[in-house]
Amino acid sequence: MKTRATAAQVLFKVVDQGYSLSSALPTAMQQVAPRDKALLQELCFGTLRWLSRLEAIAGKLMSKPLKGKQRPLHFLLLVGLYQLFYTRIPPHAALSETVNGCRLLKADALRGLLNGVLRNAQREQESLFAEVDKQEAARFAHPGWLLKRLKQAYPAQWQQIAGQNNERPPMWLRINRRQSDAVGYQQQLAAAGIMATHPDTAADSALLLAEPMDVQQLPGFAEGACSVQDGAAQFAACLLDPQPGEWILDACAAPGGKTAHLLERQPALAGLVAVDADPQRLLRVNENLTRLQLQAQVLAGDASTPDAWWTGPLFDRILLDAPCSATGVIRRHPDIKWLRRPEDIGELVKLQAKILEALWHKLKPGGTLLYATCSVLPDENREQISRFLAAHSDAQWQAIVAGETEDAPGWQLLPGENNMDGFYYAKLIKQ
Repeated sequence: MKTRATAAQVLFKVVDQGYSLSSALPTAMQQVAPRDKALLQELCFGTLRWLSRLEAIAGKLMSKPLKGKQRPLHFLLLVGLYQLFYTRIPPHAALSETVNGCRLLKADALRGLLNGVLRNAQREQESLFAEVDKQEAARFAHPGWLLKRLKQAYPAQWQQIAGQNNERPPMWLRINRRQSDAVGYQQQLAAAGIMATHPDTAADSALLLAEPMDVQQLPGFAEGACSVQDGAAQFAACLLDPQPGEWILDACAAPGGKTAHLLERQPALAGLVAVDADPQRLLRVNENLTRLQLQAQVLAGDASTPDAWWTGPLFDRILLDAPCSATGVIRRHPDIKWLRRPEDIGELVKLQAKILEALWHKLKPGGTLLYATCSVLPDENREQISRFLAAHSDAQWQAIVAGETEDAPGWQLLPGENNMDGFYYAKLIKQ
């Protein structure tokens, strides 16, 4: 009962009040019993994955929507629908626990309404799906504007991308090369009864777990043996390829996974600077470095104005993990679909260009800048890089994978490709 009501309150904060799930959920987790934390997470993530489909079904079952002070009850209803349609929770338990959640939301008078709507949904599931799925936004559980952009960019693949966005993400590990390698740690996992593979298409320190699990169960995790990082994100340090004696900048570095990976790969750097505009997020960077027993110069600063925080030497290599729409990691952050707005894309493109221009002046001649996003939108990726190359005669594009062209530079990974998140990389050399 409490778990369902708490999930409804989290969803209300995310969808109606604009909070991110990563900010709203941790506080809510403290309000439920330890045994219910996994269920709370499942209800919040799952309902957000299928939000527009569940909203459409609710609209078919009710004569008028729940508004105003009743909005948390609307999300309680969606939580109930999600359990009935997408989980193995017995229907009687899903119904009774959800309806009882009305009491905690101080809406006992609506218990009968929720009970009736959920029972009708259970009886009419097949016909309801057939009706609402006539609308693409409901069938694919994406806002219409995003589906339109995906269609334009990927006419043959947009349905696959949308489908992958609604899947549960796999769990990848990055093995700390200072302690072990992928093969050695895979053997440690096997000895602990944990199955993992090292796919041929993955970065050299990457392992893919057969099943997600609590990190505290991983051998040596507290001592820095490994970190959780998606396989696609691990290519950043590999592609930047830091060398001994070099100065490296990791721009927009929080929460620090790529910073740590660079240090794991190359212990003999002259220095690594990790900068991020959000001091609170830098706490995560320092926590990760401490656990992994690594050191970097961690600075709070705006990457678009580097003169304000850096007067040291020019950098040999720069990793620009640019602020982006995060449309490549929706399966990990389903709230992105409902928090992002179409007008955000143009503003992000302007910000990326500003940062790229500013940091280019901090790169040595002969140096490498690796531009990275977790987006699938061409405006933020290949079109951004094409514009930069056209405007900078001292910038040379270097192909990463076969098939890249100067008209379409960079490497675009799509969500689900080789079990990885959606990512984009482009490598630029300064003449």
